[in-house]
Amino acid sequence: MFENLQDRLGSILNGLTGRGALSEADVSAALREVRRALLEADVSLEVVRAFTEKVREKAVGAAVLKSIKPGQMVVKIVHDELVEMLGSEGVGIDLHAPAPVVIMMVGLQGSGKTTTTGKIAKRLTDREKKKVLMASLDTRRPAAQEQLRQLGVQTGVDTLPIIAGQSPTDIAARAVQAARLGGHDVVILDTAGRTHIDEPLMVEMAEIKRKSNPHEILLVADSLTGQDAVNLARNFDERVGITGLVLTRMDGDGRGGAALSMRAVTGKPIKLIGTGEKMTEMEEFHPRRIADRILGMGDIVSLVEKAAENIDAEKARAMAEKMAKGKFDLNDLADQLRQMKSLGGMGGIMGMMPGMAGMKDKLAASGMSDKMFDRQIAIIQSMTKAERANPDILKHSRKKRIAAGSGTDAAEINKLLKMHRQMADMMKAMGGKGKGGGMMKQMMGGLAGKMGLGGMGGLGGGMGGMPDLSKLDPKQLEALQKQAEAAGFKPGSMPGLPGGGMPGMGGLPGLGGGFPGLPGLPKKK
Repeated sequence: MFENLQDRLGSILNGLTGRGALSEADVSAALREVRRALLEADVSLEVVRAFTEKVREKAVGAAVLKSIKPGQMVVKIVHDELVEMLGSEGVGIDLHAPAPVVIMMVGLQGSGKTTTTGKIAKRLTDREKKKVLMASLDTRRPAAQEQLRQLGVQTGVDTLPIIAGQSPTDIAARAVQAARLGGHDVVILDTAGRTHIDEPLMVEMAEIKRKSNPHEILLVADSLTGQDAVNLARNFDERVGITGLVLTRMDGDGRGGAALSMRAVTGKPIKLIGTGEKMTEMEEFHPRRIADRILGMGDIVSLVEKAAENIDAEKARAMAEKMAKGKFDLNDLADQLRQMKSLGGMGGIMGMMPGMAGMKDKLAASGMSDKMFDRQIAIIQSMTKAERANPDILKHSRKKRIAAGSGTDAAEINKLLKMHRQMADMMKAMGGKGKGGGMMKQMMGGLAGKMGLGGMGGLGGGMGGMPDLSKLDPKQLEALQKQAEAAGFKPGSMPGLPGGGMPGMGGLPGLGGGFPGLPGLPKKK
């Protein structure tokens, strides 16, 4: 979503940080470029004006221009103002009200209200352990009520039975009554939309609000809408009174202007963002993390949270034990590749790692895409159990059969085997029982010592000293990241790892210089 803006702001701010001293003219020239970048990203003009004025006020002060690293001070000011513009703290859905808590979804037709209703219901059911009832109030769009019923079946969430001919306000009253009788904690009302804002729509929304007395009114807006999103948000807020925003299609190739403008104009928090088609692809909106991503600073906390959700703890423990013994077969490699895909693929991981955003383009240019993972998994799946466990038995005739089964060629199979061999050698070195208990144990122990975490419960496979990241809450994770930086861990340069890899990232260190053995990546000279 923010890639264009990230590239533009990155190059502008890099130009500033590369200089020893800054004049007022330098700052003004850079801010002119920042202003242009934001306008091109479809951010509302009034928001851009306010943003650049605030940055200018703080950036041309004597304290900045005469500081030791003025360029970095300006970057910090831009970052802090971005966070301020997006809303300084992340705000979740508020359920602090007598049950059933009514959540009313409003927005234009096609913005993704019905799908978002299903996603929120699933999220509240899985994460908050709430009993949720969904009700479709959309009597205009053909099969809208049936669509919500199908989503209910898919997610295992209750939906209000459909009665033909009822008006939206009657359905709203019936939904609240049914939720009260059924012992539901939350009732989500999926209202009708229009292709544009009109008077009958606003009257209907106000009437539904009066009948159902919602605790939360969430405006669902398509983040690809651009500048018009601001008028939409303002109109709904004035007529209905919204409590928060949900932005859909944040995984699209839009320029991110809606996300940056709507919060600043309405003053209402962005609570959730839709990041894909699947019912699980919805995230809480964390302004600081989004600002970090826009400025190419990475987002380690979100990456660790994602890993905690997607990675099977039992599998990870079993693999850690295997690695400690120096064992790593093709089944393990396939698991690693699948895990990387579930974390958003190579691009997704790179975008969240500090200092690594620029590597995404290099990866794409070298032909390393997530499709390559699919091909490599297909190659491994085309092998027999014996071949996966012992790749050394793969001679020419077997490779020919595997190539035919996976739709690849012998060269790709050889690349995969070479990559596996290098990773297996690395695992042996890391998990070896030599002096000091293996490189991995030493490295993890050193990492923990530097961050003042000695004695915390070890990870499987003798990785003593590192806490179990999956059990930490976001605030602890952010504190951990700050500790790491204070201890001298610059973004993208974890000590003890070649090229600045991340410990625990599925045994794939050396991110800075490319993943060992992965084809097509340039090695560092």
